[in-house]
Amino acid sequence: MKKRDIKILLVDDEPDILEIVGYNLAAEGYEIFTAENGLKALKKAKKIKPHLIIMDVMMPEMDGIEACELIRKEPDLSETIITFLTARGEDYSQVAGFEAGADDYITKPIKPKVLVSKVKSLLRRFKEEEAADAIVQIGNLVINRDEYKIILDGNELILPRKEFELLSLLASKPGKVFKREDILDKVWGNEVVVGGRTIDVHIRKLREKIGDHSFKTVKGVGYKFVD
Repeated sequence: MKKRDIKILLVDDEPDILEIVGYNLAAEGYEIFTAENGLKALKKAKKIKPHLIIMDVMMPEMDGIEACELIRKEPDLSETIITFLTARGEDYSQVAGFEAGADDYITKPIKPKVLVSKVKSLLRRFKEEEAADAIVQIGNLVINRDEYKIILDGNELILPRKEFELLSLLASKPGKVFKREDILDKVWGNEVVVGGRTIDVHIRKLREKIGDHSFKTVKGVGYKFVD
């Protein structure tokens, strides 16, 4: 996929942010779209189906958290990467963002070169394909990596991208304990600075959707999938 084919939706109620971020990403060859709040972002995302959404948290009419939750309910946007723009020290916003289905966050202020590097990293993970088998079946659970589909008890589940990748990783080797640092590396990328709570939040979400019995915490080490 060429850069000019990649659509990025920028969402912020500050025109200066939209202009600066948009200019730097457009200069890299990406196709840029903008929205001033979460409500407009939701409408535009449905229309253009962006590969990446960079969205502020605090906005009028509809904030980024609510917009993210609604976007994640759209089947056509299941593979869209969503990253939040958060101010330094806004731990609550970061946790709330992951709870809502965000893949990552970018801390403001950020230098243009760092932003471009971050976006390239996010999109690289978007394009990478696992070399493992496309379809994995464990009991009543079927994971289709190519189509990003989860079938549980014959019913299709739509998971946010990071939940899907985490489940896919753990289920690739049932019984194996995946260390927390390995999970962060393989699912989030070792260049991304996220806290340990990020994994916990996503595991909790998976337990609610797949079943608590399927995931075991190995205290001080990591997690494993139990078939």
